[in-house]
Amino acid sequence: MTQRLKQHVVGEHVRRARLRSGMTLRTLARETGFSPSFMSQVENGQVSPSISSMERIARVVGLTLGEFFSAVTGSGGEGGLVVRVGDRQALSSRWSDAEIEVLSAPRARLEALLITLRPGGRSGKHPYAHPAEEFAVVVQGEVTLTLGPDEHRLRRGDAATILPDELRLWRNSSAAPARVLIVSSTPGVHIARPVASRAAARVGEAGPGKPRGGKGG
Repeated sequence: MTQRLKQHVVGEHVRRARLRSGMTLRTLARETGFSPSFMSQVENGQVSPSISSMERIARVVGLTLGEFFSAVTGSGGEGGLVVRVGDRQALSSRWSDAEIEVLSAPRARLEALLITLRPGGRSGKHPYAHPAEEFAVVVQGEVTLTLGPDEHRLRRGDAATILPDELRLWRNSSAAPARVLIVSSTPGVHIARPVASRAAARVGEAGPGKPRGGKGG
């Protein structure tokens, strides 16, 4: 059975990773483009950020999303190669109305995420970029992929290749849950700071002062 991570556990790890990187809360907020109050709520487990927000936070502290999950739990799998279904790490995003599961082993050169978007769920408020090339295939339901200026309606079995730094947004406008398997390359992802202009362009995704327990960006 998949292990679901509690938000306060994730928040505590964000704090530890930030301190290990020598950043203050305000520095982390500035580098991610979020408000200090929102980042404080994340660290205290009071909000459930969107998928894109969690990716951005992980990247600023020098991790991929999969590595971040593994670091939270200290999981290593069997010889670093096999990930049993009962060892999968999952986190629910209340904002995205989604669940993320890590399928790949820690430190693998390919990172695999299984994202379940419930009806009305979306990966973020705005399209966002990932520094590595991604391959995605819809394994259940239907989703809309905004890729650059274009929108694509994808059904089960449809696949897409997303180039590095290409803006993308996943959305489920159907009445049934949808699942997307996303595989990305990890080399070159370990960056301690995002490009300043890109971070600035994303300011406001979370918005300042999100209510306690409500949706983050």
